[in-house]
Amino acid sequence: MYQDVEFESEKAVLRGRHYRNSEVTRPTVVMTHGTSATITMVIDRYAEAVFEAGFDVLLYDHRNFGQSGGEPRQEINPWVQARGYRDAVAFLRSTQQSGQIALWGDSYSGGLALVAGAVIQNISAIVAQIPVCGASWPEGELDDSAFSTLVDIFEFGDVAGDPGDVVGPLPVVSLDQINAPSLLTPPQAFQWFLEHGGRHGSGWDNKVSRIVPKTSVPCSPLVTAPYLAMPVLMMIGKNDEMIHCNPELQNAVFDRISGPKEKQVIDGGHFGLLWEDSSNFAKAVTAQIEFLKQVL
Repeated sequence: MYQDVEFESEKAVLRGRHYRNSEVTRPTVVMTHGTSATITMVIDRYAEAVFEAGFDVLLYDHRNFGQSGGEPRQEINPWVQARGYRDAVAFLRSTQQSGQIALWGDSYSGGLALVAGAVIQNISAIVAQIPVCGASWPEGELDDSAFSTLVDIFEFGDVAGDPGDVVGPLPVVSLDQINAPSLLTPPQAFQWFLEHGGRHGSGWDNKVSRIVPKTSVPCSPLVTAPYLAMPVLMMIGKNDEMIHCNPELQNAVFDRISGPKEKQVIDGGHFGLLWEDSSNFAKAVTAQIEFLKQVL
């Protein structure tokens, strides 16, 4: 069903799977997972469904995670992960193995897809699943000047950050928030990661660091939303328990999107549609495929 592929991004090799029909050129959906997760922790089930529905898929692990290279291991940097989308698209276009290209992101990557999609040229559609849009409003203006600065940082900025910008290393999830506090605190997160992280070959490790460099403009979809002219599907979890999925900010991002847009609310909070045998998963993937068929 797929070929193993690799491409360079930020001086590291990103690795993943290319689900491709070699006989015809089809639209390709570039997919990657959220905080610390890897490609066999349910996103591959989305990829299989999207592929079987008539689209090619490039699915990869973020830099520093899973099969992909990069140091330090288990470190999240939003700018670096957003650039991964750029380099995945460049890889597809360099090999001439795709027609239209859509971006798909889950959770943290859902927010980053809404950033990268505004900067990468000629993206045809975006699916942002339970996207992280922030816990609170970012400081500063959200105007044309901010977007111009964001583009400059995305393309050329030094986003290495300083030691003081790092949170961690610490567990991704933990049930003992007093003695072993974790990056993600809801019990739903603990349940999902412990169930899916142990899958054979996942490469998931229950530790993470997050670095958010002090840039003049944040890596935020609130800045880029007005410049998203392509069709966008935002799929939001009802009563999302994750603090960085503040519904006020998610709705503000959606309202600011300038192009054709659709919003769907799925039951089950943040993790409801990440259980592959659930009705919420079926509803989510069906809606996403229908959207992609309409716009691509």
